[in-house]
Amino acid sequence: MKSFNALPGSLCRNGWLALLACSSLGLAACSPGHAVAQPSSPSAEDSTMKIRLIVGGGVASATLYDNPTARDFAALLPLTLTMDDYATIERVSELPRRLSTQGAPEGMAPAAGELTHYAPWGNLALFIEPRAYSRGLLPLGKVDEGLAILARSGPYRLRIERAQP
Repeated sequence: MKSFNALPGSLCRNGWLALLACSSLGLAACSPGHAVAQPSSPSAEDSTMKIRLIVGGGVASATLYDNPTARDFAALLPLTLTMDDYATIERVSELPRRLSTQGAPEGMAPAAGELTHYAPWGNLALFIEPRAYSRGLLPLGKVDEGLAILARSGPYRLRIERAQP
């Protein structure tokens, strides 16, 4: 078998020209103005759920994340809970059942306004202030507006329901 360098000049030039032409066509297809078909996927708006959190006459809004634990939580809605103070930085309540932990991270460091599921206890935890990483804490969603309504001292009744589109 002849090595590539041993090919006659015209064959070698023709091979390089063909390779160059194919490369140029590939680049042209990816250049601006040439759309490349992408598989369709749901937009961020399609994959999240808006919820309302009602305390007395006050209403806060939140967005649930798109993960198995948050979807399992959404399946419980509407839900009325009694929120209690815990460690001054969070409000917690028992849930009717434990939520799915499928595909969940080992834990998280929640920000203020984060809705979470504390898997070891099976409860809902709403963070009023940020907290350091905690193993077993799973992300559910984030309060968009009205955190002050939810930051009141407990115990208080909280109604959680899907927001109407």
